Amino acid sequence: MSKFINTVIQGDILSILQKMESAFIDVGITSPPYNKQEKHKGWLVKNVKYDTYKDVKTEQKYQENQIKVLDEIFRITKEGGSFFYNHKTRWERGEMRHPIQWLLKTKWTLRQEIIWDRMIAANIRGWRFWQVDERIYWLYKPVKNNKIGEELESRHALLTSIWRFPPERGNPHPAPFPITLPTRIIASMLNGNNGIVLDPYCGSGTTLVAAKLLGKKFIGIDISKEYIKHSEQRLKNALSEKKEVLEELQKHFVQKTFKQRKENGEFTGRHRNNYKIFDEPTCSNKQLQLMEETGKYYSSNQGRIIIKPKR
Repeated sequence: MSKFINTVIQGDILSILQKMESAFIDVGITSPPYNKQEKHKGWLVKNVKYDTYKDVKTEQKYQENQIKVLDEIFRITKEGGSFFYNHKTRWERGEMRHPIQWLLKTKWTLRQEIIWDRMIAANIRGWRFWQVDERIYWLYKPVKNNKIGEELESRHALLTSIWRFPPERGNPHPAPFPITLPTRIIASMLNGNNGIVLDPYCGSGTTLVAAKLLGKKFIGIDISKEYIKHSEQRLKNALSEKKEVLEELQKHFVQKTFKQRKENGEFTGRHRNNYKIFDEPTCSNKQLQLMEETGKYYSSNQGRIIIKPKR
């Protein structure tokens, strides 16, 4: 697979994936074409056209293709690896098309649904409340059928399941997510470790640039020669986007984890207002007697005694 590493491959996504060996990808991120039926969707969708690909299929064929692509990505992903799939709810003649309809038919375990608040409306007609959100599905490949997986570190988990930032502007691709998005995912999943990052619909190369700036290996695939040319140029100038990556990494920080606070005898959130704290050197006999009677106390390693409320 060394010939694919740190390259952008031009061609049909499914055909290229089928040529790759199994179980070598650590994490993947992508946003496929949404099958917006560009030929008859009105003034807004006519501006969302791809360079080569025509976003016009029957919904059945579109979903079948997405299932095949996702299952191939499952095959080439390591056990314990993850794939983040950006999509959205759509409507066709009043009927909702939801990504869950085909994601549950794939081999992946659906670990989480993340809401991406794009902060702008994709459609400003009044048939529904303006849709400012898209979805990011965290798909997981279990290790030995353990669908829970490892715990996410607090400094990553604190970023919550609602991500709020606008799409990238000034990009030749019609639907680019900002570099903040893949940076957040790669940093959280690989957590400082080495790994290979895949984007099978890499478009203008945002995921690849994030991977490069984070010191990870990457593989990009796209059907468009024009987008690949743009991606390769962007990779050469990756350092110009370092500021945005560093700004995102600064958000991955906690002073103390839940476990550390608990070990130190500090508040962990529950019953916070009912706890009583005394400095050990200043505890009166009466206070100590109360502790002995209730048995609901313990010493921290900071010279304090904490009394829990009696139940």
